[in-house]
Amino acid sequence: MKINYIKTNFFSLLILVLFVLFNQEIFSQEKETDSGYRDSVITAAREIINSVKYCALITIDSVGCADIRTMNPFPPEDDMTVWMATNSRSRKYTEIKKNPNVTLYYANHSKADGYVTIKGKAVLIDDMAEKLKRKRDYWDQSFPDWKYLVLIKVIPERLEVINYKRKFYNRDITWKVPSIDF
Repeated sequence: MKINYIKTNFFSLLILVLFVLFNQEIFSQEKETDSGYRDSVITAAREIINSVKYCALITIDSVGCADIRTMNPFPPEDDMTVWMATNSRSRKYTEIKKNPNVTLYYANHSKADGYVTIKGKAVLIDDMAEKLKRKRDYWDQSFPDWKYLVLIKVIPERLEVINYKRKFYNRDITWKVPSIDF
């Protein structure tokens, strides 16, 4: 009789734990649609982004493998659109023309304070007014006649952030990263 009592309590406890975890996941999903949550995720992401000068730009090559390179992006705009420059003769230019799906990765590994990924569509912009608006001093050396200077505009579709200071962590059970879709 004592064994049946222990089994019953164990299964009751198991059901209670599963119920709590399931409801926690539902609550978290509801929370993700809340504008306050959205603003918090963007704030946490901006904090990480603003702590680093460079990001990694990930594109897909002609055989489906990821190409990763360090870029010097402009700070994200209000809508989290990110701009950067490249050479129209570069591999990344060719890869973006064939497949505009890109990912930006921001992290300061010396501090290990978190990371941000922005997945989105890259648009290649060869507009002189836009280039002049965003001009950086070193472009005169890198692009003497600006003939091959092209801007990359990354329009975000999904933002994921881990920010330890702001307590944005992976979820306990699923390890889902705090994120928002645009």
